[in-house]
Amino acid sequence: MDTRQVYEMIAVPPGQVTLSDRRTRRSWSVELAPYRLGAFPVTQALYARVSGLWPSSADGDQLPVEGVSWWDAVRFCNALSIREGLTPAYSIRAAREGADWDIDWDRSADGYRLPTEAEWEHGCRAGTPGPRYGPLDEIAWYRDNSQERVHSVGGKRPNPWGLHDMLGNVWDWCWDVYDAEVYGGYRVLRGGGWFDDHWSCRASVRRRSHPGYQVDDVGFRVARSATH
Repeated sequence: MDTRQVYEMIAVPPGQVTLSDRRTRRSWSVELAPYRLGAFPVTQALYARVSGLWPSSADGDQLPVEGVSWWDAVRFCNALSIREGLTPAYSIRAAREGADWDIDWDRSADGYRLPTEAEWEHGCRAGTPGPRYGPLDEIAWYRDNSQERVHSVGGKRPNPWGLHDMLGNVWDWCWDVYDAEVYGGYRVLRGGGWFDDHWSCRASVRRRSHPGYQVDDVGFRVARSATH
């Protein structure tokens, strides 16, 4: 695959998505303006070219980058924005001693950012009504077909809006805090990964992790607001 394809951004139409949490049995609806979402997860080649780092445990230019924390993903978004002459979406500063970084999102910025989980789920569903946008073996790398390893991006059928690997291969970091009252600053992960069973690879599944967490089945894709 031409490495330039990892920059491809898909225009996602506005809409409404209903999110749900199995643990709390809560559901809530979110209205979304149009936005753009990366057609593929960020690859190792793109991550290395922008950040100068190669954090992944596997090795391959077109493999999705993994072993990256939520903080790593935020810093990458800013670096990519600067590289392309855009205004960074995030302001990053050290918090008080012993605490995590303070990160604020400037919603007026035209730069790259992480999708919200509502944007992620709306993009994943792509107007389809079921838990998946196609037969799982045709659209996702997961435990039953991955040979327990990550695979190059774009190897499975995209969803109706042209988004690849929304389910399976690697989990995607999202911007949102999962549940501040119970889990503090833990952030949302979506999509399932190459080591997960089929039930984790559904559009509605939410997972949480500390923003400093790094593991070989978690990566990310970038978003941009469509007003710019």
